Amino acid sequence: MQLEELTGKIILENSATEYKGRLDRENIIGWLKTIAGFANAAGGSFYIGVEDKSHKLLGFDCNEADKERNYFNNQVNEHLIPRPPIKIDFIPYSIHEKNLYILHITINMSPIRPVICKYKGIPSIFMRREGFTDGATYEEIREMSLSSSSAVYDLLATDTPYNEEDFTQLKNFYSSNNDGAQLSPKALYSLGFMDSNNNLANGAILFANSYNGTKTAMTCSVFSGITRGSERIIAVNRFTGNIIQAINYACDFVKQRMNHGMLKLSNKRIEQPAYPSRAILEGVVNAIAHRDYFLDGTQIQVDMFRDRLEISSPGSFYQGAPIEKTYDLSSIISKRRNELICGILVMCKVMEAAGTGFDKIVEEYSHADQRHKPYIYSASDHFTLVLPDLTYDIGIATFTEAIEYVPIANETKYDSKVLAFCITSAHSASEIANHLDISDSTYLRKKVLGNLVQQGHLLETKSSRKKMYLANPKMLRLS
Repeated sequence: MQLEELTGKIILENSATEYKGRLDRENIIGWLKTIAGFANAAGGSFYIGVEDKSHKLLGFDCNEADKERNYFNNQVNEHLIPRPPIKIDFIPYSIHEKNLYILHITINMSPIRPVICKYKGIPSIFMRREGFTDGATYEEIREMSLSSSSAVYDLLATDTPYNEEDFTQLKNFYSSNNDGAQLSPKALYSLGFMDSNNNLANGAILFANSYNGTKTAMTCSVFSGITRGSERIIAVNRFTGNIIQAINYACDFVKQRMNHGMLKLSNKRIEQPAYPSRAILEGVVNAIAHRDYFLDGTQIQVDMFRDRLEISSPGSFYQGAPIEKTYDLSSIISKRRNELICGILVMCKVMEAAGTGFDKIVEEYSHADQRHKPYIYSASDHFTLVLPDLTYDIGIATFTEAIEYVPIANETKYDSKVLAFCITSAHSASEIANHLDISDSTYLRKKVLGNLVQQGHLLETKSSRKKMYLANPKMLRLS
């Protein structure tokens, strides 16, 4: 059976059409460049399961077709930047009462051009012409750049329909920050969340309850010292989920692990957290709001060092020159890379409409000396906000003094050290074992930590899949 019998028309391989019997696993670039070439030209149709010259249908059964689609998607996501607009359809047919399928892939001209094919670390730009795909000329690359639309990732349309039940987490987040008010579909529509056909924009999908893709990937790490290369990594947690979950996850990660100290004044001592809560939230939200979501395979980095917190986001400052380092955060002019994402975060009151988030951070650090002033720097592929640890300095006393606590049944020799260590921030069993210089054993977890939890002296929480332990302030005090 041939394709013409199935479609009822003759479709020759030309500038807008190409056929493949199977996707070649040994020569991926051979067919990937065709997809990139279509996206850089006027678009095209790509059939899989159709013999090239004869147009004979080779087809797939249901499982094979699904695997071929997934393989195609994975390779496109990994190697084409940005991913062009693509729609995949299964075309069914029957032979000898057996149901088979071919894949019809429609590639539209990319609104952001040129689309770059990066394979084995080598970037290339291809163009489709008269049934062949070759490297683009300098003139073609220049023309693509000049004619490329100014579309941003989060406002590009998808074919995913809006379903109100998919966004309960966003609605709850909005209500909790707006005195219980309800988020209406009309308000979302006004931001471009969905179009007139009720189809979601790219940025809207990142707020869905079930989103678990790589666009929101984040890695949170704790280092024992002040550098990455030579210091031991205490904790590394990797996150994927929707944007609301990402904000909560990153803020909780820092707050659970940051130090708390006592600031010594002339006549009293006041509690001093390492990082002001508002500054943490502003830093995380800023990284998520202004991330370059066209950059696949990247992640937001939240790195805690002994003396500072670094929050890095993929993509340089939007429409701004890279800066090496500046303490004058208020001088940075905010330009939105992601209009829809920023609009939603403003509506949820975790982002300032006037772009004054950096000003809030400056306010939180207004009492700090010059060594503890936050700063920011930007390179061609990322920007980083640095928040100094306010407990890392002379004059800041951490809770190392002796503590008093309610008597503990079945007390062990480690109890006081564990409680003193966990009074400032939550720690995992492995972190506590390292602090005590003992092995992370069943004895530690059950007889020491388990007993302290049972007695109420330790509070047990969870971060990702890890159990975290925090001293119960109602059961102890500084002596």
